[in-house]
Amino acid sequence: MFERYTEKARRVIFFARYEVSELGAKSIETEHLLLGLLREDKALILRFLSAKASVDEIRKQVEEGAERGTEISTSVEVPLSGESKKVLKYATNESENLGCRDVRTEHLLIGLLRMKNSLAERVLRESGVHLSDVRRHFRGEK
Repeated sequence: MFERYTEKARRVIFFARYEVSELGAKSIETEHLLLGLLREDKALILRFLSAKASVDEIRKQVEEGAERGTEISTSVEVPLSGESKKVLKYATNESENLGCRDVRTEHLLIGLLRMKNSLAERVLRESGVHLSDVRRHFRGEK
């Protein structure tokens, strides 16, 4: 499933699984993907944040809004939620639309922003990260 993903994009998924184990969730949700993206490619997010937002504030908002359970072992297989599967599909579509052979972290960010009404999309939007701005940037538009 992840053969087209760059090493950095694969690490986002790895870190998302780690976040699930820390928070005790039953599946990998969009907010876990966002936390994984923050761990792997903080610079990507910083590029689009509004002046009043911070990576620490994003992490805090996600942790406050995420469902919590009992911490689980990182060796336990945790499935992707339906929304997270859509995010990954959106990322693949964005990669293809931008003429890229690989799925990169910026495609994952766009995928998260396309998943309307998810916790990750809401936190990003409230932090000044908008789908149109990210797309424009990676298409080389002003």
